[in-house]
Amino acid sequence: MNTITLPLHYGKAPDWLLSRMKELSSFLLEIFLDEFGIKEFMLRISNPLFFQAFSNLLGFDWNSSGATTVLCGVLKSVLNEGEYGIKVAGGKGRHGLQTPDELRYYGGDMGLKSTQVEELIYMSKISAAIDNSILQDGYDLYHHCMFVGENGVWAVIQQGMNTDRKMARRYHWNFQMENELNDPHAGIMTSMKHPWIINLATEMSEENRNVSLDIIKDGKVKRDFESLLSLTRNGGINLTNFNVGVENYKPIIHQQLFSIPRRVDWKAIERAYQLQPDNYLELIQIRGIGKETVRALSLISSLLYGADFSKDDPAKYCFAFGGKDGVPFPIKKDIYDETIEFMREVMKQKKLGDFSGINAIKNLSSKI
Repeated sequence: MNTITLPLHYGKAPDWLLSRMKELSSFLLEIFLDEFGIKEFMLRISNPLFFQAFSNLLGFDWNSSGATTVLCGVLKSVLNEGEYGIKVAGGKGRHGLQTPDELRYYGGDMGLKSTQVEELIYMSKISAAIDNSILQDGYDLYHHCMFVGENGVWAVIQQGMNTDRKMARRYHWNFQMENELNDPHAGIMTSMKHPWIINLATEMSEENRNVSLDIIKDGKVKRDFESLLSLTRNGGINLTNFNVGVENYKPIIHQQLFSIPRRVDWKAIERAYQLQPDNYLELIQIRGIGKETVRALSLISSLLYGADFSKDDPAKYCFAFGGKDGVPFPIKKDIYDETIEFMREVMKQKKLGDFSGINAIKNLSSKI
């Protein structure tokens, strides 16, 4: 497993760097898309290591949470303003909530059918719900971007934060995902794998999900929740050390993930009972069915009905010009500008039909 630390960094990229990142990335995108196409771009940008390398190439922090938000912001600006056949919706904070509206706007602009746009909106919402509530690894989402091609292919890049650990975790999805609930990620970039989480987004947790759905549809949640509370009050089980060997016990993550939720949205529970969802995906789309309600249902299913869930972390997983914070060395502006000029000349040659510049780039690989 390859990992890159992503500590939470605040502030923003300086304008002098952003302008250079946008200009260089515009050249790189044009060459890449001309050479490999939109489909391959979606597969590459949803690869955690490619994404990280792209950020490092453009000179952003080598191990910062900002690598996600800034690179997505740069690509959104360049792709949405140009004619590349790709648009980007969403972003950080409130911008992420605007993703459905932006998908409708850009989908129409690219000539996608209304059914295609609605499928994209569905995947945007489902990917966010899964990484925020179904995969409970201690990170809360605060950034969500969706890349969409004119041929309907897509990729989702989203990031969560753990304020106690002061770390971030980035989640990658793409159009080749086969099942939303069974190991759907193209990859996850993280500082470390946690040994004990609540992972309902895997086939190993299918029985737990099914029992959770049955409890909702049978109207048993309140009764079972009281039984769970009674079990813990009477010392029947210590949830902070839930099913974990004493030698491996570390309370930070357990107290967040394995504790009984203090708040359960009973109105949402009643709403779900009235709607009688046909499957788990329908359940998690019901308004109010969030992280704590999902955790309560999962603990009830496991502890009272014996339908356990997976506790395995699914996470699987560098400078041309330096980094913004001087790591591994300060940005070398002169080399950055020289590279932009080189790329500008390559693009001129490309448009004139002279492929010597493109061949020069390809030949660089033989010298690395």
